[in-house]
Order: sequence, then C-alpha cells, then structure tokens
Amino acid sequence: MANPTLLAQWFPDHELKAPGMRGESIFYRNLEEQLDGRRTSRSVYTLRRNEPAPNSIDFSTLDFLGLTHNGLVRQRFLDELAANPNFNLGAGGSRLLNGNTNYVDMLEKEIAEFHCGEKALLFNSGFDANVALFETIPRPGDVIVFDELVHASMHEGMQSSLALNRRAFKHNDVDSFREVLTDIKETQDLVKKGQRTVIVAVESLYSMDGDCAPLKELVEVAKEIFPEGNAQFVVDEAHTTGVFGKQGRGYVDELGLQHEIAIRMHTCGKALACNGAVVVCRDAVRETLINNARGFIYTTAPSFPMLAAIRSSYKLLMSGQTEHLQSFLQHLVKHFFRTIQDNPIWDEAHDEGILGIPNMEDWEGKPFLTHVLPVMTRQRYTKWLCWHLQLAGFNCFPIDYPVVPRGMNRLRIVVHAHNTEAEVEGLVGAICEWAREMLDIEERGRKGEVPSAARQVIACQTENKAKVGNGKINGNGGKNGC
Repeated sequence: MANPTLLAQWFPDHELKAPGMRGESIFYRNLEEQLDGRRTSRSVYTLRRNEPAPNSIDFSTLDFLGLTHNGLVRQRFLDELAANPNFNLGAGGSRLLNGNTNYVDMLEKEIAEFHCGEKALLFNSGFDANVALFETIPRPGDVIVFDELVHASMHEGMQSSLALNRRAFKHNDVDSFREVLTDIKETQDLVKKGQRTVIVAVESLYSMDGDCAPLKELVEVAKEIFPEGNAQFVVDEAHTTGVFGKQGRGYVDELGLQHEIAIRMHTCGKALACNGAVVVCRDAVRETLINNARGFIYTTAPSFPMLAAIRSSYKLLMSGQTEHLQSFLQHLVKHFFRTIQDNPIWDEAHDEGILGIPNMEDWEGKPFLTHVLPVMTRQRYTKWLCWHLQLAGFNCFPIDYPVVPRGMNRLRIVVHAHNTEAEVEGLVGAICEWAREMLDIEERGRKGEVPSAARQVIACQTENKAKVGNGKINGNGGKNGC
C-alpha cells in the first residue's frame, strides 16, 4: 500500500521555476512560465511511478471486467499468437499502402457483426477515432449538437470540422436538447429542408460523473423534430464496451438502439484490456473516414500484436465468458451503495456536505448501475480523502481541473469485477472513517487543522522541498548530477 513518502512524490508541492531562470535561454524560460501558471493553480500534472502502490486494492484503473487482473486476455492473446506463428511484428506502412492485411479485414468484419453493424474501422486509440469522426463526417452546412460534457477528443475533432455551427446542450438535459434542436430547425433553412444534417454527439457513460446519457429520450426528441431523419447520432461507448449490453456489446445494445444510431465508437483499452478503438457504422461512413481522416491516412497501421490482442478480447466477449463478470460488477456496485447507505456516519456526512455521490441517487430503482462513482466533498478536502484511502490500502485518485471544471473536483472510484465484497466493505469503512474525522474537525472549528493522513503527507512534502532547496535531490527526486 502507499506510504506518506510515496504520496509526497505523487503529489509534490510544486515550486515556481521561472523566477530562478534569469540566466537561462528564453526558450526554456517561456515554457517554465507557462507551467508556473499550472503550478500556481495546483493543476500541474506529474507522471506517477509504480501506480498503483504495491499491495493496494484497485479502485482506480479502467480494467472494469478484471481481464488484465485475472489473465484471461493474456492466455487468449498468447494462443492467438501461437495460431499465427509467422506474423510480422510491424505493419509495414499505412492501411492505404502496405499495412492492410486479410487479418485486419477479418477482424473488422467480426467486430461489425458482433455489434450488429454493417462495417467497422480500427483506429490506434479512441482519441484518434473521435478526432477522425468529427473532422471528417460533418459536411459544410451541417450542425454539430453535443452534450456540454463530451470528451476532449470530440472537441479536438470539432476544431477541424467543416461544420462551423456547433451547439452545446446542458448535460443529460432532454429539455435543453429539445430547445437547441428546435432553434436549429427555426434558424437553419437547409437543415429544416432536410438538405443538411444535425450530428448529435454524446457519450454512453460520462467517465467523470458516472452517469449515462438518456439516449432513448434524445433519439425520440430528434425523430420528433426531424422526422425526415436528418438528425443522426454519434455515441462514444468507451466506458460501456464490454460492460453493458448482451455479451458486452455496449450501452446502445443495452437499450436496443442498434438501428437508431449512425456511429458507435468502441475503445479496447478499458474493459477489453488491450488498446485501440473501432468505429461501427455503415459503409458510407467508413469510406468517408478512409478517404478523409488524416489520422487514418497518415499513420502506420496497427501492428499484428495489437490486432491479435483486440481479437482475443472480442473472442472472450463473443464466447459469453465475460457475462458473469458484467453481472458481478452490477452486484458489487449495489453492494457499495447499500453498505455506505447503511453506515451510521453516511446521513450526517451527506447532510453536512462532507460526502456526496451524485449517481447514487435513487439507485435501487435503476435498471442498471454504472461502475464509476464520483465522490464529492469540499474542494480542499478531495486530496485529503485520497491520501486517507491510499494510506489505508485503497488505490483511487482525485480528478482535478482542467479535466473537470473549476470547483468540481472529485475523487473517482472505479469498481471492477475483480474486486470482492470484502474489499468494497473495507473501502466504505475507510471513506466513512475519514468523514467522521472531518466532521469532528469542523465541529471543533479550528482553522488550519488537517486530518491525520494529510499531516503525514504534508510533512513529507515539506521535507522533500527542504532537500531540493539544500541541493540534496533534484526536482525529479534523483541525486544531483544524475
């Protein structure tokens, strides 16, 4: 598990660097000045080593089904390599030159059939796929309508899109969506006449909030306002692939909307325990991507090991071997909610604003629950909660600005099928233990008092700063001169 020294390395108290660089090149000074802005706002990223801490319990990684943890994919992958002993390690070029093979064609065909789609196209990552979709699919005169919390990759693609009219609607707000579509129909003549398209961008599960899009309702509104069918949906299934739907086909399958959604983007780096992404669509969309997506045209095709890993994961889904993991994951989330709700401290901590889990509301009446649980507390407390849980042996991390808006920091807990009821109970116990300590501190009203775990980490941060100042270690924690 983590110790205060390790946490002080993961969460350093950053010193400003630009003021001490007067004799350095302006090139580096400018870079450090930009980074100092992030250091001042305590929003600078650092790469953590050895995450998670040894012997800690995983409530952080995106290995939702535990396929990395339990080794199921590893054995399937080794079997796939053994079945193709003469594979070339590298692809040899882009898909349009030397990188296309019978194997990748077969894999895309298998994936398309599994997701009940016409065609599929592989990308190196979900980010690449979303950028490709939004820079190429919308045409001049089209309108992109998107949930205000869609992933950064969608925004990246929109920046290069030929559709210059882009409209956000309030997160998961069907009424706001209706207002936006109605306004577009009233103000965009070509859209109203059915000569241009409204492309709607949503995620199936929003990974910072742990809530799902009201996709059925959104589709119904779109069909009502544009009955001629020129409102089409792009759904990012990154966090629901493998977890929802029959055999893990995703959220769209869970809702029975396979034939209502024009484009689905499934990633392989989360529940499927490998990497890459696949777009499931009709042939016209696939051909448009092949001919216009710069990230597809000008990049080397996926290597054989990457393709073999993706096929291995999909074979697991197709075999039905992961369905019990989907069910157990649902059971564990229910167990988490039930356990924390029954803890004597929950009601007081919730009423006082010390603890809140937004997607816990009305959990008993929901047909399915999400495995991402944002724990909200006072903004200055989020890191303290993280440190308390890490020292107690539970691996989870805070999500800070700019990943979430300012003032909306949260601790993100991810439940996995490889977790146990006892681990969930231990996590809940540690959360509530911390909440009790914070309630006691607030009741005492002592300004500046911090909880016990935070005191330990802050002491190590202070010691590290002193060592850096004395020249004993450099800013990376290594010896001077290394």
